[in-house]
Amino acid sequence: MTSLLGKAKTGKTAAASPARLVAFEILRRVEEERAFASVLLAAKEDALQPNDRSLCHELVMGVLRRQLWLDHLIAHFANRNYERLDLPVRIALRLGLYQLRFLSRVPARAVVNESVLLTRVARLRSAEPLVNAVLRRALREPDYDPLADISDPIERLAVETSHPSWLIARWINAFGVDETTAFARANNEAPPVAFRIVNQRAEREILEALQSGGAVVSPSQIVPRAWRVSGAGSLLRELAQSGQIYVQDEASQLTTHVVEARAGDRVLDVCAAPGSKTTQLADLTRDEAFIVAGDIHCARLRTLMSMSDKQGLSSIHCVNLDASQQLPFAAAFDRVLVDAPCTGTGTLRRNPEIRWRIRPQDIEDLSARQLRILQNASLAVKPGGRLIYSTCSVEPEENEQVVSKFLEQTDDFRSLTLAVSASLITASSAARTWPHREGADGFFIAAFERRK
Repeated sequence: MTSLLGKAKTGKTAAASPARLVAFEILRRVEEERAFASVLLAAKEDALQPNDRSLCHELVMGVLRRQLWLDHLIAHFANRNYERLDLPVRIALRLGLYQLRFLSRVPARAVVNESVLLTRVARLRSAEPLVNAVLRRALREPDYDPLADISDPIERLAVETSHPSWLIARWINAFGVDETTAFARANNEAPPVAFRIVNQRAEREILEALQSGGAVVSPSQIVPRAWRVSGAGSLLRELAQSGQIYVQDEASQLTTHVVEARAGDRVLDVCAAPGSKTTQLADLTRDEAFIVAGDIHCARLRTLMSMSDKQGLSSIHCVNLDASQQLPFAAAFDRVLVDAPCTGTGTLRRNPEIRWRIRPQDIEDLSARQLRILQNASLAVKPGGRLIYSTCSVEPEENEQVVSKFLEQTDDFRSLTLAVSASLITASSAARTWPHREGADGFFIAAFERRK
């Protein structure tokens, strides 16, 4: 798609701010190309000034997190089914309504004018009067609540939190109303920024640099050697780009700690790319383990190696493989990590578009694939070795049910109780983290030991 920002530099739409133009373009690509907003935002960072970068991020993530709720506003104020509107018109209206309802410092007149300009950028001038009328009606009815006429409790929670009704219903069935409500609401909050320090010998200097720069840094409450930070600004980006720190969610870091890899171990990460956990394994073992990183995607393995080089690691060896097929290894590894491909429903704060893409069949299909990967990976574990299974999904079919089926089909492994906070341990001796409880992504982690 032609860059809207480039088009705006020379056309009559120059009055539209770079932040809104880029946000509009990203939201179109998310829907039309099934791209991920976080990737597109990262690619646009250097093209925007700090203030525009911050506003663009807020607009993109805010609209995606509140999409269904905003669409119900559109239906009311436009007096028509929002699905019948052209996609660019819907996106312009979502952006405008999000600013009017959630960004109080943005002048209402500017919101209306720039939203109209966005439809012009999309070459839909005929829709300009509609966009103008809808947003002006929204200004006249600031207290309209799209939940007011919804009586069904599942649909009401779905619209309130902008999740598909079927997903809300399955979570209620699995976790209960209170847990689902808290989880769904948390999915619309910005997650805390967490990081780990590459090469712990520099820990003191890096923490002092962040604090001197005005950042607030605190240790994680669920995983050792992890930190939360706020107010770091561009300094955090600089430290990450130089390879001194790695921005990584606490639950993801916890998974790697559960592996308990040691210097001298042979470690296999069967679904390794893009490499967050693989590089952490190398760092935790002081780069003195023999680590094999397998993945089906060669391009992602190249990203992993680039990351490894940036962090100064030399113990990682990449192999292109499909873990759902028989692996080319004997039972020779002390530690095997299966961070399985999953729906990612535990990461909806970071990837809100996922909620609109997954279907019930996807969960069933992934569950079967995850079991195959776990079974194949188990054959690479040597007697006395450890096998770790994790996902960033909250779905029982991808977690407890996979583990249960795996143990039913083998006598070679026994479950291990994880050395993590007791508050994270489930009835099956696995661990779960939740956004609304720990502030971390929704992860599931289970560990097994090979008997023979």
